[in-house]
Amino acid sequence: MSLTDDERLRRWRLVLGGGAADGTGHTLTGVDAAMDGALGALYEKREDRSAGRDRSAGLGGSAPSVARWLGDIRTYFPSSVVQVMQRDAIDRLGLATLLLEPEMLAAVEPDVHLVGTLLSLGKAMPETTKDTARAVVRKVVDDLERRLATRTRATLTGALDRSARISRPRHRDIDWDRTIRANLKNYLPEYRTVVPERLVGYGRAAQSVKKEVVLCVDQSGSMAASVVYSSVFGAVLASMRALATRLVVFDTAVVDLTDQLDDPVDVLFGTQLGGGTDINRALAYCQSRITRPADTVVVLISDLYEGGIRDEMLKRVAAMKASGVQFVCLLALSDEGAPAYDREHAAALAALGAPAFACTPDLFPEIMAAALEKRPLPIPEP
Repeated sequence: MSLTDDERLRRWRLVLGGGAADGTGHTLTGVDAAMDGALGALYEKREDRSAGRDRSAGLGGSAPSVARWLGDIRTYFPSSVVQVMQRDAIDRLGLATLLLEPEMLAAVEPDVHLVGTLLSLGKAMPETTKDTARAVVRKVVDDLERRLATRTRATLTGALDRSARISRPRHRDIDWDRTIRANLKNYLPEYRTVVPERLVGYGRAAQSVKKEVVLCVDQSGSMAASVVYSSVFGAVLASMRALATRLVVFDTAVVDLTDQLDDPVDVLFGTQLGGGTDINRALAYCQSRITRPADTVVVLISDLYEGGIRDEMLKRVAAMKASGVQFVCLLALSDEGAPAYDREHAAALAALGAPAFACTPDLFPEIMAAALEKRPLPIPEP
């Protein structure tokens, strides 16, 4: 549908922000004026306000004004836009400390980045806010589990079944691709067919533990979203009987949160975002807990900015791989694109046969399935 001239001017006016320089000459009224005020409070520079621009005078420093603004943007914009504006408000206007007030926190649209901000506030959070913060985190975690759990379990159950191949499968368990490849020498050109002299099938994973997974997660401040997703996936993996899952988080210290994996909210409140990074120490701990290297997948989730001993870190990765461990390095586990990361360390890991790449939550089940089956990882295009 083509836009009228008036509607086109209205949209440009909302984008450009008003004043003589925008060139639209369009005046906003009613809901449009309120939307413009909400946008101006966040995105208009102070010098623009002092020059007489007609947008709002900003959010100020009080929780009541911020709470009103949060209510306004939820009224005028869809949830996806609200989350972006909240994130910008926290970054641009320094509103993180206001999230320590229960009334303010209750007005916020919960999302992964808000959870990361709350976790980074950590010990600064007063007791009066902790229950509200936990409720916000619980809502986000429950939403993520509903979105990710079913597909993850289905994908990894299939991978575990396929990793236990048998030579005398039942018909429904025949792996036809591998069976055909194994019997190509028996091709009969006159009949244009392959005689399957040897069948290759999928085994069905028993209820006993078949594989071990170690999630080693960097909890430095830049990894907030990755910590949230790792906690959710850790809980999902821990719920599968055929997997023994360990979750380790680290900065300059190492904390094993495996005992809390039945509740990812407990895991998240057991983390402490911020601080330095010692990947070598974290990998040393993980390495010491590996009992069946050939059946173990270690997933390092880090931007690789190492504050520990770089050469020792690389030696540990090489040693684990030599022992049979499947080693995966994710620069991020989040919805965003490629993060900032230490390219030198990433190149060094790639040279060891452990390519480092960013991974979205939707791709993570496929990455894990490939690692469990010891086949090439479906690395996304950069």
